[in-house]
Amino acid sequence: MTATERTQGQRTDVDAAFRGSATYRSLGEQKLSPAEERFEKGRRTVGLFLAPVVTIVFALIPFDLPRDQHLLAAVLLGVIVLWITEPVPIPIGGLIGVGAIVVLGVVPADDALAPFGSTTVFTFIGAFILAAAMLKHGVARRFAMFILSLKWVGASTARVVIAFGFITAVLSAFVSNTATVAMLLPTAIGILSVIAKLLQDKELVKPDFDPLRLRVGVALMLMLAYGAGVGGLLTPVGSPPNLIGRGLIEEATGERIGFLDWMLMALPICALMFVALTVILLLLNKPEIRRIEGVHEYVQKERAEIGAFSGAERNTLIAFGITVALWIFPGIIALTAGTESDLYATISDRLDEGIVAVLGASLLFLLPTDWKSREFTLNWSDAAKIDWGTILLFGTGIIFGSLLASTGLAERIGQASADSLGLTSTLAITVFAVILAIIISETTSNTASAAVVVPIIIPVAMAAGINPFVPALAATFAASFGFMLPVSTPQNAIAYGSGVVPITKMIRSGFSFDILGAILIVILLPVMVDLVLGSVG
Repeated sequence: MTATERTQGQRTDVDAAFRGSATYRSLGEQKLSPAEERFEKGRRTVGLFLAPVVTIVFALIPFDLPRDQHLLAAVLLGVIVLWITEPVPIPIGGLIGVGAIVVLGVVPADDALAPFGSTTVFTFIGAFILAAAMLKHGVARRFAMFILSLKWVGASTARVVIAFGFITAVLSAFVSNTATVAMLLPTAIGILSVIAKLLQDKELVKPDFDPLRLRVGVALMLMLAYGAGVGGLLTPVGSPPNLIGRGLIEEATGERIGFLDWMLMALPICALMFVALTVILLLLNKPEIRRIEGVHEYVQKERAEIGAFSGAERNTLIAFGITVALWIFPGIIALTAGTESDLYATISDRLDEGIVAVLGASLLFLLPTDWKSREFTLNWSDAAKIDWGTILLFGTGIIFGSLLASTGLAERIGQASADSLGLTSTLAITVFAVILAIIISETTSNTASAAVVVPIIIPVAMAAGINPFVPALAATFAASFGFMLPVSTPQNAIAYGSGVVPITKMIRSGFSFDILGAILIVILLPVMVDLVLGSVG
């Protein structure tokens, strides 16, 4: 039974609800209170008219900008309105924007659509197929039961959220943020389904409740997405912006940040960021219940019913394990041989995370469950049900990010802002660097944000007679932020693709964490640079 088939008085099929979850659901597919329905109708109606008005008005204002930059900015503003207000499905809002920039002559169609071939898009496809197999064959549920069976974790919804965030952060320090969230997403959904069933069995929710609208689900999914961003800051290889920023800083200042030095600088910042993240998510998305009474007995019963591993589960674990091992392998080489070694360059190029993801997913169609009948672990009808909307959504985000850089609009915004603000001190330039990096990260990839902002900040600092080390490093850290929209980071898109996180709650939680994270970077980073690297900062 899907969300559309539920009617008042019927008992919700929790497992079916999670299997059939989608990025965008119309009002009729959701269980909304009268107040929520009025708000949603108003928000979407306003957006339907506001988006074209914002685009047209901005395009007609006579700014001193080249035509392509002016039109790109106008269209992007309209698309952001569509993403926030959702008068059309969010992926469609992005596609409308892509169509507009081609029709208006900002860029040729082939150039505009090229980023859909990005490695990140293929990481999504492969990871979503692996997740589909883990959900179909019960692997995610088995993992969920194991985590819930731990005495420290299972009895408290808050501890479940914290435990998942901690695991995500640690893994993301060495493994791609996208890969980490993709790995843990099926288990998180499995745990959420267990909590939803327990609420249902104990009659703490209505029989026809919507399990995709639980606050604990929002907290759990956003902890996965945001925890990966925090953990990715811990090491130079934790996130692509780190490597980009470190390289640009070394080139500009001649100062190299060693692997250990980076970790020593980042650890206190990441620790405090994680505490702040926990507080924000649990306050803004307070779980329906604090303690899950009777969870131990419930889990023991469920684990007994699951029984031994099936052939399909073993095959899924083989495919998943191989994928994870290949995702991790470049990080191991970085630790042993260094990120500047030829071996690391070769391994990281050939074991691209997108290629690894699709190869791992392909194993699901090669590992048989019944060879005699030629039945395999997954069939195409299962794979075809993955959330293609999220893939389209992030593809359009990459398009706008690349255009911000290639047209020079991002650099022009940065230089104009710096000139008009008259930045002359390390603190002022650092604050500007952090704010600019976060703003750009909201509408493009973290990698693009670092690649655009760090080259802007270095000459701004030098022109003011300031050592660019701290402002440029602050911009590098801040580039991993941008938590308000699904297109801001791949992990945001994956969490949003679960169907559990409404866009309004992502914006509210993400905005709060952006603000706190920016404050922590501005205050703590100069201190840690001084402690770890001495006079360099």
